[in-house]
Amino acid sequence: MRDLAHWKGCSAPKPVLIEGRYVLVEPYDRAKHLNALWSDAFGGMAINPLLKYFSQEDFSGIEDFDTWLSAVQQKSGWVTEVFREKASGKVVGMANYMRADPANGVVEVGGVAHGSAMARSPLSTEAHYLMARHVFDDLGYRRYEWKCHSENQASRTTAARLGFIFEGIFRQHMVSKRANRDTAWFSMIDREWPLIKTAFEQWLSPDNFDRDGRQKQRLEDIRATLAQEERR
Repeated sequence: MRDLAHWKGCSAPKPVLIEGRYVLVEPYDRAKHLNALWSDAFGGMAINPLLKYFSQEDFSGIEDFDTWLSAVQQKSGWVTEVFREKASGKVVGMANYMRADPANGVVEVGGVAHGSAMARSPLSTEAHYLMARHVFDDLGYRRYEWKCHSENQASRTTAARLGFIFEGIFRQHMVSKRANRDTAWFSMIDREWPLIKTAFEQWLSPDNFDRDGRQKQRLEDIRATLAQEERR
């Protein structure tokens, strides 16, 4: 744990462009990204089953989606980042820096939506690696959070795979789509980040993929091996 005797807090997250090997993480721009997210990444009205566990009501069309995105940025202070596949140039998903607490060095990644093009590829892993790296290495945050509906098993599995630690269930945390939502909380913290970062980088290395693009080692296994070596 870092010495906090001279802690002065962090800067609030701002829109940022981060380039990786496979993906670009770029600030949301309505003119450039709204239709690309709605039509290309999320398949139009197919967005509603994709965002089943988001708290807002189902979207009736792109206008609703536009209104929601504008509101979470302007009223809630979310910083929306869009994922673009470098090879094709296509927009494939998004996530947000949200509920930032710069005084205590805490921020959440949320509103995470991966389009189908991100499945079974390095895109989502690298996108979240880049967002986490920016939080810890560039902004100096102490804690990075991931929260999701307790019934959203896919999100819970993703959080654990990425290196977030499960911390528990907040019962009756929210009213979501006119029903109760218990929320699963996960986090990674600054003293864990160096090992998590190294695991990400080893997994993302071209050497970790065969000719067909299949991983040779799982991210969780790389992280476990590094942790074992660290304990020796």
